[in-house]
Parts: sequence; C-alpha cells; structure tokens
Amino acid sequence: MQITGLGHAGLHIRTSGGTILCDPWKNPAYFGSWFVFPDNSGLDWDRYGRVDFLYVSHLHRDHFDPALLSEHVSREATVLLPGFPVNDLRGELERLGFTRFLVLPSGTVVERGGLRLMAQALVSPADGPLGDSALAVDDGTAVVLNQNDARPADLDGLRSFGPYDVHLLQYSGAIWWPWAYELPAVAKCRFGAAKRANGLDRALRYVRAIGARHVVPFAGPACFLDEDLFALNDLTRDPANTFPDQMVFLDYLRGHGITGGQLLTPGAVLTVDHDHCQVRWPAGAEQTMEPFIDKAGYLRRYAARTRDRRAAARRGWPARRTDIAAELKAWFEPLLELAGHIRAGVGGPVLLRVGDDTPVVIDFPAGQVRPYAGEACRYEFTVPRPLIESLIADHQTDWVNSLFLSMRFRARRIGPYNEYLYTFFKCLAADRLMYAEGWYAEQNCDEDDIQLADWIIQRRCPHLRADLSRFGQTEGTTLTCTMHGWQFDLPTGHCLATDASSHRLRSRPVRAQAR
Repeated sequence: MQITGLGHAGLHIRTSGGTILCDPWKNPAYFGSWFVFPDNSGLDWDRYGRVDFLYVSHLHRDHFDPALLSEHVSREATVLLPGFPVNDLRGELERLGFTRFLVLPSGTVVERGGLRLMAQALVSPADGPLGDSALAVDDGTAVVLNQNDARPADLDGLRSFGPYDVHLLQYSGAIWWPWAYELPAVAKCRFGAAKRANGLDRALRYVRAIGARHVVPFAGPACFLDEDLFALNDLTRDPANTFPDQMVFLDYLRGHGITGGQLLTPGAVLTVDHDHCQVRWPAGAEQTMEPFIDKAGYLRRYAARTRDRRAAARRGWPARRTDIAAELKAWFEPLLELAGHIRAGVGGPVLLRVGDDTPVVIDFPAGQVRPYAGEACRYEFTVPRPLIESLIADHQTDWVNSLFLSMRFRARRIGPYNEYLYTFFKCLAADRLMYAEGWYAEQNCDEDDIQLADWIIQRRCPHLRADLSRFGQTEGTTLTCTMHGWQFDLPTGHCLATDASSHRLRSRPVRAQAR
C-alpha cells in the first residue's frame, strides 16, 4: 500500500483494490483565514483526482473543498459515504456531480473489489456539522485507520478491524477558544496551555488504544497568513499555543515511549506492508524540513505569495447595507420555535454586535430576535458587518463551519461553555435543527455501570456518550472525561463544565454498593 500525503487531512491511498482520495483541501477556508500547512498548492491535483474512490469525512471546509472537487476530481469515482443519519454530505457531493455512492453503515465491515472497508460515523450535534467520521481500509497488504479529526467515543469496533499498520489522526487545535475571547492575556495563556495539553494527551490516548505500528500526525494545524491572525501560528513551540505542528507531536510521542511516528508532508509517499514502512520525500531533506526549521520565514514567504489572492478575497465580501436585525429575525425565529431543548439549554439572551448597528439580541427563552434593550447577556459576539452580510447572503446554515472557525470575531461569556448555543449556530436550517432536537430528546440514562477508583459511575459520559472506562479519570472527588475535558463532581453528579442539568452524571461511592 502507498499513502501519499496531500496536506492537512488529504491523502491519496494506492491499494491492491483501487485508489482512494481522502479529504483533499487546498483553497483557503473560513473567510480566508485558514491555509494548508505546509503549502500544497504545487501538487498535481488532476493526477490525484483520477481515482476509483473518494472519501470526504465531513463537511468542514478544511476537509470538504468544493472548488477542488469540482475542478480536479473524477466524477467516475465512487464515493465512500459514511452512514450518517442526515443526507447533508451526500447532497453536497451530488450537487458537485458525483453520482456513485457506496454507503458504509457505521461500524459495519464492507467488502468491495478486494478491499475491506469500515467507517465509523459520529452523529451527535457536536460532531462536525451534524457528522464526523473515520475510515479503516485493509487491502491485504496493510491496514490503515484514517481518523482525521474525528473523536470516536467507542473504540471497540475500530480496534476489532485491526491490527493496524498505520494510524493517521489529528492532534492539533481546530477551535477559536480562547483566542477569540475578550480575556486578560494571562488567562488566555493559561487556558491555551490547558487546551494544548489536553489535545496532545487525547491524541496520545487514541494512539495507545489503537496500537498501530506507525503513527502519522495530520489534519492540522492550519496556518494563518493575514497579519492580524499571524500570531496564532506556533512559531516557537509556545506551550500556550493551541496549534502545535507535526514535529511537536512526533516529539511528544517519542517522549512517551512511542517511536513509530512518521512525518508525511505534501507529496511525500509512505509505502507500507505488514513488515516494512518507508517514506519517500518529493524533494531534498532540507526543503522538506524548511517549514519546521524556519517556520516564521517560511510562513512570511507563504504570505507574500498569497497576498494578492487574500486581498481579492476580502474585496469580494459583501458591502451592502442589509437590514441585519430584520434578516436574522425572519431566519432565526421560525427555528427558535422548533428548538425547545436548545432554547432551554442556552437559557438566556445572546447579544450580537454587528459594526455600528444597533446590537441584536437572540432571546432564546422568548424565542425572539429583537433590538438590544440593555439587559444582561451571558454570551456576546462582536462580528464585522461584511461577514454577517455574507452569512445572510449565502444563507450559511452552519456558522461554526464559516464564521467561528475563521477567528474573525470577538466573544465574551459569563460562566462555562454552552454546547447548546453552538449547536444552534450549526443547525440554522429546519432539518438540521430537528435532527439536533431529536438527538437531545433521545438521550436517556445509561444503564451500564463501571467502577473507577472508589466510585461506581455510568459507563457513558452524559456529554457526548464517550466510554468512561477508556476516557474517564478520577482525582479525588472529580471525574474528568478526557474526550472533551468535561468534569463532574462525583458526590453530586453535577457537571463542572456547564450548568445544563441534562449533563448530570450517575455516581455513587463503592462503599454504598457494599451496604
């Protein structure tokens, strides 16, 4: 088997049963904030687009690049489609002209042309825009797990497909916290350090659980070339930076006794079977390592090459005088009427400041969008007017996958992160919203119990159903689910990461069972 890195989460996999193109991305994403690191614009995309199979893990724009797919990928390719409960991904690919689909029911092994294939679809509203997925491939010569940036909670099915020769996974940040928030610098550094440490530790846990002979860090980080975002790049291995690069994670693996790490930059080819693994670079070692040895210089040169393109993209942002309040009222209020669980989960008004307009309040308890009346709001966003106008003009139904990941906004909040608020902004269409509402409605108490230290607890995390037998850690009377870092007070079951009562943990001390 040959695996060619295409940058970020992009792969071209040559197997004994055909070629597979995974998550190809080259065009700037998220209002031109994200660029592929290292630069992959020089690859022969027509060559890599002539494939037998196409796999797009989910609809985030650093994985789903409509322009690249439209211009370079053969419509004769069969799409390996994860078995999501909603058809958003299939619909987007059909609009691009793809007609051949092989649906991979989640967790089910499918055989096709000498290949064993299995996708695991993540289906909670917090996973991508209503979905994320991982793909396992076995062609008889090697077994590969492409986890990209999926965070599967149940690893038993994935482990059963192995043993794996290669495991490719995300390890770096893809979130606006804490940098978009109005916080003191010292607080941003503290929160950033915790986020970086948690991300690296979570990836290490996946690596150990899967147990592949070789590990490839990928699916990040992106790089930021605009001057106002340039400081987000990790230029000095800053322990507070949430965007560490591939070399940081490879060193992290070695520091924890894992020596099978492999660097796969754009154009590099990893040839692997059950006994051997070798990486062939498209250029000399010095050129290959340039993005990591002289990162600041490399990114400055990258920024200079793309300056005109970035400026043209900014000029293309809308400059109309849209009635923001009226447009959002017409759009959001019918959705709020459907959003009982989400409205209760948000539990208060959310303030949206757009340019010099009168601020707008999204009043979740009342189900209204109205002018700000000076009331206290626990959550507040400040967004440049052209970006809001663009979201309205394009009717972007997932603001997480457009606005928030761009880092081009500012936020404030009182209290903890609110999952329901961001779920609403991912589900700005009736079908998406109803799926999310149904998912929340179906969540009920897990009957299985496990023991961790001196406590009997439910096996599944109340947050996103992660298996606490694998991802749970106790320290004193606090349980941490290392999947997303959520914490629970064991004596009461109260969630320490949010005030939502639906996230209460069932727990009791072991001695109570003995009585």
